[in-house]
This record gives sequence, C-alpha cells and structure tokens, in this order.
Amino acid sequence: MRLRKEIDEMQEGDILLIAKISDALAHPARIKIFRYIMEANKKRERICNKDLVGHFDYSQATISQHVKKLKDAGLLQVKKEDRYSYYYVHLGTLNDYLVATKKFENM
Repeated sequence: MRLRKEIDEMQEGDILLIAKISDALAHPARIKIFRYIMEANKKRERICNKDLVGHFDYSQATISQHVKKLKDAGLLQVKKEDRYSYYYVHLGTLNDYLVATKKFENM
C-alpha cells in the first residue's frame, strides 16, 4: 500500500526564503535602514553609505554590517559609481517574501 504525501502549498524554497528574509529583518536597525532606503527610492533619491551614516546614529562599520546582511538576503541591490555604492531596494525579493508569507498565513 502506498501512502500519499500531503500536498503542501508551501514549498521548501518558500520556507527558506521566509527564514532568510526574516533573519535579515530581525534587527530593528536593519528594519530602519531598509525602510529609509525604500522611502528614498520612492522619491528617486540615491542613498549611499555616507548618507546612512549621516542619518543614523551608528558607526560606519555598524552600518556596513547591517547593509551587508540586507544585501546577502537579496533585499538590497548595489550599484557602484566611481567610489560610491548606491543602495536600492530589490522589490522582486520583497514581493517574493510577501507572497511566501501569505502562503504561510493561509495554512
């Protein structure tokens, strides 16, 4: 007799995506940085590390560590121009995360 596997609406990829993005957003400073970049992007303003250090009360090294975590999770894209790196929210990753969390919610 064969047992049927239950069909799970959430695939392993969705679960891993939720874990990765949730981990990146687990620190309040990263949420603030991400939100600040997103708001600037909506206004078509470019944000670089210098802007983040000037806006937040964190050292340059701390800002860089938080931005790296957001980049590694795929939430931020970086475009280098001359000696500056500009940050942009990766809306595709954010949308994938929101879709995956909706699946989680509907279980």
